[in-house]
Amino acid sequence: MLPSISSEFNKSNQASWLGTSYLLATCTFTPLYGRLSNVLGRRGANHTALLFAGLGVLLCGLSKNMETLILARFLSGIGGGGLMTTSSIIVSDMYSLRSRGLTQGVQSVFGGLGMGFGGPLGGLITDWLGWRWAFLIQLPVFALSYVLTSMNLDYVTEGKGKSTKDILKRIDYGGSATLMMAVGSCLVFLSAKYNEGLEWTHPSVMISAVLAGVFFVLFVVIEIYVAPEPVLAPYLLKQKIPVLVGISNFLVATCNFSIMYFLPMWFQTVVIQRASIAGLHLLPNSISMSTGSLFAGWIMHVTGRYKMINLIFGILPFVGAVLTYRLEEDSGWFLSWFSIVPSGFGNAVVLQTMLIALLVHLPESSMAVGTGFGQLFRGIGQVGGVAVSSALFQSRLDAELRKRITGPDASDIITRIRQNARLVATLPPDLKAAAQESYKQGLKSVFLFAACMTLLAYLVRLPIPDKQLENSPKHGHRTHGVTSPSESVTVAIVSPSSSSMVSLNVGVNREGDEDEEFDDDEEQFLIKNRNPKRRVSTYDTEDEVADPDANYGTPHA
Repeated sequence: MLPSISSEFNKSNQASWLGTSYLLATCTFTPLYGRLSNVLGRRGANHTALLFAGLGVLLCGLSKNMETLILARFLSGIGGGGLMTTSSIIVSDMYSLRSRGLTQGVQSVFGGLGMGFGGPLGGLITDWLGWRWAFLIQLPVFALSYVLTSMNLDYVTEGKGKSTKDILKRIDYGGSATLMMAVGSCLVFLSAKYNEGLEWTHPSVMISAVLAGVFFVLFVVIEIYVAPEPVLAPYLLKQKIPVLVGISNFLVATCNFSIMYFLPMWFQTVVIQRASIAGLHLLPNSISMSTGSLFAGWIMHVTGRYKMINLIFGILPFVGAVLTYRLEEDSGWFLSWFSIVPSGFGNAVVLQTMLIALLVHLPESSMAVGTGFGQLFRGIGQVGGVAVSSALFQSRLDAELRKRITGPDASDIITRIRQNARLVATLPPDLKAAAQESYKQGLKSVFLFAACMTLLAYLVRLPIPDKQLENSPKHGHRTHGVTSPSESVTVAIVSPSSSSMVSLNVGVNREGDEDEEFDDDEEQFLIKNRNPKRRVSTYDTEDEVADPDANYGTPHA
């Protein structure tokens, strides 16, 4: 779809913003839906996400220029991130930690089918009816989802909250806004410097770089000293396992989105295939991701362990990235269609096991904020994967085109080729060969970058220890992966200036003292930053709002 869209608007060099704007919104607004699930209820938060996603899709289909389309994709991202978050919260309401991997695997099967058939179907609709209908045809699906959730999502979670106005005041608007501005300014810098090819002294480059640094500093200050409900819990940055999981999530997402975003372009510009056929090459990736998620969840459910499966299958994304890098225009059908399969399967296993590894090493009181911590790094990695790889691709493409195309009209021809990827197939033979080779080298640089990122992610995960999950044969009596109820005590930290109290669940871990150390750091952070209006977790509240990570009723094993 991207070549068709960018060709209509003659802005191929801005096409990456269609994905980047969506991911930027997802990264920024996803953490807020946890709080909205408490304020509006699970169904209310889910319907809010559906509204934003549906409105964004409608505006995408009606867009008259690239700028409006990018804004519409941003609105879609606000809703898309919320749909993922609210569905995860609902699953957390119902299932125990050990069963969660399996249920998320089943959930990923449906998500993978959507991703797998979405690209080919979008390409097919683009070839038949035009790219606008690839967006508009989604509206009945949103309407059906709204009806089904209205009819079936009617359970009531325990807990009673204060007024909506009081609870909405605790949402970290400042942190979310500064995070969005910091990431957005960084994206503008990358686009201006590498996509547009502007000099370092150009105002757009200099101003965006400075603003990125300023907003990042403001984000850190707000998270540490100001926000009542920080998007990023600062004390987690002092812990080895959350930091390693966060870095791994960032690198894995960067690799995954770099390959998924640019692989169809390889088959359209280098192999010269139609959009519908090029999109079909992502189908094996989606199927392998669904299979990998279900496989990882089943293994963890049966064995109660996650380390070994990660060591064995965690190297597959690197293998897949290398195979993708080795693609040529005359590669056989097997490599062309299945080179991406190891990446999809391995990335799914890694993301599933790392989520459980993070949760099992956190005390119960920090599970919700820990989940948000991991998702935040993953979201930033998704944005960075598209933005950085796009900057790398455009920079290399421009350099390769200038080496191969010379003459008085070279600059104009190069600009047209960069801005309109579909133009490659219609060029005269000599220019076509030059453009194909240039696109080939530019895309190979992206695939090599992805391979380096996923290898680094594998090395980062090696120090993460293994741990028996709850309900496993060794510790079947546990209700969480940290400690049983008989092993926990409650520590109350009372602010001298207020009667507010924060309760911390301090566990004694039979397999090590990592969780006890974690709570010590959490307690010290709270004491050092005493503020009666601050809490470290969106869900750990003093106003008795329901906890999305609690198991209400009888868990389904």
